[in-house]
Amino acid sequence: MSRFLPCRSLKTLPSIGGIRQIRGPGGCGATRGIEGEVRRATRSDSGTKGTCDSEAPSVNQAAPSDQLGRRPARLGLAGFAGAALLLTLVPLLPARSAERAVIQEILDGDQLFVDGQKARVNQQATAPDDVSTKASRGALAFPGGAVGRINRFSRMRLGQSCFLLESGQVLVSGKAAGCTRSARLSVRGTNYLLEVDEQGESQLSVLEGTVEVEALKDGTPAGTAPTTVQAGQKLRLSAQGVILALLSLSSGDYDAILRGPLFEGFRLPLPNYGSLESYLRRYQPSVSLPSLPVAPALPIRSLPSFGLPRLF
Repeated sequence: MSRFLPCRSLKTLPSIGGIRQIRGPGGCGATRGIEGEVRRATRSDSGTKGTCDSEAPSVNQAAPSDQLGRRPARLGLAGFAGAALLLTLVPLLPARSAERAVIQEILDGDQLFVDGQKARVNQQATAPDDVSTKASRGALAFPGGAVGRINRFSRMRLGQSCFLLESGQVLVSGKAAGCTRSARLSVRGTNYLLEVDEQGESQLSVLEGTVEVEALKDGTPAGTAPTTVQAGQKLRLSAQGVILALLSLSSGDYDAILRGPLFEGFRLPLPNYGSLESYLRRYQPSVSLPSLPVAPALPIRSLPSFGLPRLF
């Protein structure tokens, strides 16, 4: 027996820097660009509204009695070839490294907001929530252990495959991919600084590790080959995704970042700070490393004293 899966309630799944999907419980859906325009249907029926074009078999079907006791069929070479071809055709699912974030720290007041409302420490934000600051700074913990520090007067939006930095600065330590309107970043655990100015131009500074940058046009891939930005390099992009410059980070650049607002005053250490420290000691020995945050010591209560009886 089989049954049709109804698409009664369609839900928009947020995706930043790529394709947005509209999906129902039966799996039918459509894709959207970053600006919200529906581009094409991924699965549709043959004219019947409310149902998908595929049928789902019942999961708990009993095996027919005439098939009991048979040996399992062997998979021949053709079956292996078909399975291999299917795997090559199925796209890899994006890592949901920026779909959720927990507020770790709020510095310089209380002007850190989630969807326009004042946030508190340990509050969770979920895509497509906006996280923004005015005169305050903050730290966000992403799934997988990565941390993002957001500077004053910055704005970012959480998404399935990456967070979208709309303005300001964010420092990322760990495996959390970022996006701008003109670029999407692919990281494998690193320390990088992402900036977007008022004109929409962006700059990526890779403090340690490697970041692959894919240019976007109107929120979708531009079709150009990605650019690899190595440790100790900074890449500047126009609002249209055109590479303006690829330069080396000087010791002065490192000093300005390490002594700036995304390092000073934070109490919790960065998860990948050890890798950054090792890189700087080897390739930038003249750069002064910031002191590691020290967790406040817990007060130690003195034990009550008991008087001993005098023997003589």
